[in-house]
Amino acid sequence: MTNSANLIVYRLPANLAEMLKMPEASMRAPEQTAFLTLAALCAYVEDRSDGLEMLNYLRGPRPLGIYDRQFLAERFKGQTYIPYSYFAGAVPENGYTPEVPYCLALYENSYSRDNLNDGFLTIYLRSGGAETERPMTFRMKPSTGQWFLWEQSLMVGIRPPRTHGSSGTRVRTFSRLRSYDIGRR
Repeated sequence: MTNSANLIVYRLPANLAEMLKMPEASMRAPEQTAFLTLAALCAYVEDRSDGLEMLNYLRGPRPLGIYDRQFLAERFKGQTYIPYSYFAGAVPENGYTPEVPYCLALYENSYSRDNLNDGFLTIYLRSGGAETERPMTFRMKPSTGQWFLWEQSLMVGIRPPRTHGSSGTRVRTFSRLRSYDIGRR
């Protein structure tokens, strides 16, 4: 990977209203949209309609289609840990419990900007449960300078968390994750 950036946030939004209050909601940088996409996928774990509303906002004029919604529903069956696996500290051994504040490492490679003249940029995210980075593609809207989610390949091929039987570690429930209310710094 050639370029990298870290985005650190102290709180995950639970719904669109909370997301829109965050500075990252300006979506002036693709890294902001990448973080918000992961936050939307985490919100989906708690409340499907909130997560879908957030994802539709991030996609701009291209809302999720029926196939996209079915794909997400299928991927989340028994795999609610996947979006959390992209935050620092989240690994199979700790049930994909991320460190707080949430840190997201983003990478570009030599092909990330191949379609930049057409308004597209691909960024890669590393999961604590995968051997290779996963791509997310963003489209820049020239009239606003915002980067919208075009596509993501985050919800595939992540190792399951370790359970009591394999390592003695407890698999955590994600509904408690949002109980951290540290606030922004």
